[in-house]
Amino acid sequence: MTEVLQDIASARKRFRKITRAGTSLGLVPTMGALHEGHLSLVRRAADENDVVAVSVFVNPAQFDDPEDLKRYPRNFEEDRGILESAGTDLVFYPDTGDMYADGYRYKVTEIEDSQFQEGAHRRGFFDGVLTVVLKLLNIVGADRAYFGEKDWQQFNLIRGMAEAFFLNTEIIPCPIIREYDGLAMSSRNARLSSAERELAPAFHRILAGTGSPEDKAARLEDAGFAVDYVEEREGRILGAIHLGKVRLIDNVRI
Repeated sequence: MTEVLQDIASARKRFRKITRAGTSLGLVPTMGALHEGHLSLVRRAADENDVVAVSVFVNPAQFDDPEDLKRYPRNFEEDRGILESAGTDLVFYPDTGDMYADGYRYKVTEIEDSQFQEGAHRRGFFDGVLTVVLKLLNIVGADRAYFGEKDWQQFNLIRGMAEAFFLNTEIIPCPIIREYDGLAMSSRNARLSSAERELAPAFHRILAGTGSPEDKAARLEDAGFAVDYVEEREGRILGAIHLGKVRLIDNVRI
């Protein structure tokens, strides 16, 4: 049966007991609203570690829009059942007040690679992400932590932070998991209307097609998307669009 840990002090003792016994520990950080993309990370962690822990924490510090935070889906009991069925050993489900007992006075800020793309369109987003991930990695002390490549910029910043602060946890990238029609799996997909869901796969098709980033941005606009950016970096085309009230991101290798 999956063990649920909420109190941070107790959770740290539990995780320390595992690692001090020489047992390898893998961590999958999530904000809940779990789907097959998350479960692919859990399976990868199970393949590579003796014990798998999944954190479920909707991080308020990474939301620049209070309404977006309010709308984010939350159903811990459903998530817990999914993780138990997937064979997860431990679920860490901390309270927001405990995670930010300092009132978010202390935060991690990266000053270069976080300033473009997502960082340019979501004020304070990466400060929130890096801060909460550092907290989670310090609490859990896992050998490895698993992150999806859909959030490519985020993954690179987390890996850079782990290297910069000499953290013992290895940061592992995992491939994007897609729906049958190519749409990258995301918790936000559930908020699309039926008409928006029918249009959404064109986002990936256009990103993966031919042409310059500028050409692709124009085609996305013509298709009915509001485009934040389409850019080429590190051998990938990365994009972010709005479809109705839902914002989606994706990337493809060139």
